[in-house]
Amino acid sequence: MSEGRVVVLTGASSGIGRAAALRFAAKGDRLVLASRRGPVLEALAAECRAAGGDAIAVPTDVTDWDAVQALARAAVARFGGIDIWVNDAAVSVFAPVVEVPLDEFRRVIDVDVMGYVHGARAALEVMMPSRRGVIVNVSSIVGEIPQPYTAAYSMSKAAVRALGVSLRAELRLQKLKDVHVATVLPPTVDTPFFRHSANHTGRRVQAMPPVYSVDKVADVIVAAARSPKDEIVIGRLGRTMVRRHRRTPRPVEAQMAVMVETTHLSPTRPADDTSGILFEPARDPADATATGGWAGRTRTAGRLALAGALAATGAAVVASRLARRAT
Repeated sequence: MSEGRVVVLTGASSGIGRAAALRFAAKGDRLVLASRRGPVLEALAAECRAAGGDAIAVPTDVTDWDAVQALARAAVARFGGIDIWVNDAAVSVFAPVVEVPLDEFRRVIDVDVMGYVHGARAALEVMMPSRRGVIVNVSSIVGEIPQPYTAAYSMSKAAVRALGVSLRAELRLQKLKDVHVATVLPPTVDTPFFRHSANHTGRRVQAMPPVYSVDKVADVIVAAARSPKDEIVIGRLGRTMVRRHRRTPRPVEAQMAVMVETTHLSPTRPADDTSGILFEPARDPADATATGGWAGRTRTAGRLALAGALAATGAAVVASRLARRAT
């Protein structure tokens, strides 16, 4: 049996969580896999064992505090503790704010914020007495640069960043220098996430380029768990937009809005209203994959998006300087 680190991973059944689980397993780690899809988790646990790790499946709805506590207890009972906790379970809804069903808006906040709070609290209740451990929270670029039509998701990812800052401050004050909280900010990633999202825009949701490999993001999460940094922005475009947004937010926000309008929502393919997987997990086992089939939406569109963002930001900087000189 493997004697690697003990890793609890939420959102493990598909996308980033699934890819990260297999990466941890390949390093010989012992995994406690959580999502709402029990049979899918059992199959993934078998894959993790075949990859060189050990794994158990614990079906969990992260909005249920009792269930998340039970998840932590299962990790301790089976493997003796928790070294790493990865909060990755997330959902989204696409719609203008005035048209989002309020129960769906609340559900996104419940999963994407309270789910992370529950995970962090359950992890800390194990890690603080032992005075060691790493929590990795998966946020998003939209936690820095919010998007139109995804207000609930953008709010939640900003909240995840704030949670990380607060927890790191508390841990410093308590002199728990070997308990770490790392926040990872991916850009658009090739996962089934966009097919799973609720949608009330009337237009098909598609991955906004440039689309990054899910394996790249999984590698960053595994690295962050072993050598934690406070915040990690993934991708050149992401780092550039974050840096520019902090200097000149308005043009970068305008560029993000145009990118969403023209590339994130299909201009030609309509879509029916759907609640996605907000209240029920995906039913098709074939949809429990790490990748989402978006890998082709990459280079050219990404370069154009970057050029547009830089041009818009550069123009705003020049205008700002001219205005200051005029006064």
